[in-house]
Amino acid sequence: MAPSRPRIDIESVFRLTELADYIVPFTVRAVAELGVADQLVDGPRPVTELAEATGAHAPSLLRALRALAGKGIFTEVEPEVFGLTKLAEPLRTDHPLSLRDAYPLLEPDIEAWAHFDHSIRTGQASFDQVHPEGYWPYMAAHPHDSARFDASQQAATRLELRAALPAYPWGELSTVVDVGGGNGAFLGGIMARFPQLQGTLFDLPHVVAEAEPVLQKLGVAQRCTVTGGSFFETIPAGADAYLLKRILYGWDDDNAVRLLTAVRAAMRPDSRLLVLEPVVEAGDRFDVGRLYDLLLLAMVGGGARSREHIERLLDAADLRLGRSVPTMMFPILEIVPKEA
Repeated sequence: MAPSRPRIDIESVFRLTELADYIVPFTVRAVAELGVADQLVDGPRPVTELAEATGAHAPSLLRALRALAGKGIFTEVEPEVFGLTKLAEPLRTDHPLSLRDAYPLLEPDIEAWAHFDHSIRTGQASFDQVHPEGYWPYMAAHPHDSARFDASQQAATRLELRAALPAYPWGELSTVVDVGGGNGAFLGGIMARFPQLQGTLFDLPHVVAEAEPVLQKLGVAQRCTVTGGSFFETIPAGADAYLLKRILYGWDDDNAVRLLTAVRAAMRPDSRLLVLEPVVEAGDRFDVGRLYDLLLLAMVGGGARSREHIERLLDAADLRLGRSVPTMMFPILEIVPKEA
């Protein structure tokens, strides 16, 4: 008697095909860069008008929008006429949580993902396979790509602010230093909500050079000092709190301890360090932090750590974990000097 053939779960086959596909993600990014969603704010429009308004090739844009409509991103309300859906709304520039700039088609990043198997095999950044100078030196030498990267981080910051603002007692603080704070979108967002806060934005000089218009738009420029420098050296001292938002996990253990030690040297005995980043936990639960973990592996070779691992690094820098505050995204780790 011939052995019975195993039952094929065809739904799982199709689901895996959907998850492994990169056609839809690349199409979303291309349509976001064109600004198609902005052209549909007042209602559906023919694809010919959309193409003219965005500088696209109408037949090709039609094919792209039909593919996305099949995933619920845009809708074809009548032949060759498209409108927004709930999934397409965040691609508008004026959306309160706009994701239009969150998905740039950055050539060096795409090249790195094409070599991601190298990261899985070795634990090293696949970015370095195509750009040996490394991620941050590359960005410093390519201001256009750096600006687009900063815009993508600002889009992510909108979500992080929505998660962090109600979760932590920011009103208890008077002075905050955002270490590695980019263009100031996160610090500025907190300061805009809490007018008693005085802030210091600290990052590399070419990064903070882009901060002034961001802080002006948020109405906090008069209360925020912008300082350029290396956070492995001297960090502005004496603040109530120091922020490290998605910074620590981008460095190996030795450099992470160097950074934490520099922050510790700047802290008063009653200061606190707030680390906002994914913390590794076992199990099958989906966590956006696991995706950031892979992103860091591909781009810089870093990654998320377990709570126990983080505590070992803190101990080496004369710090200790006071508490972990959950948010809708990443936890806020409140860290204090050991003697506190």
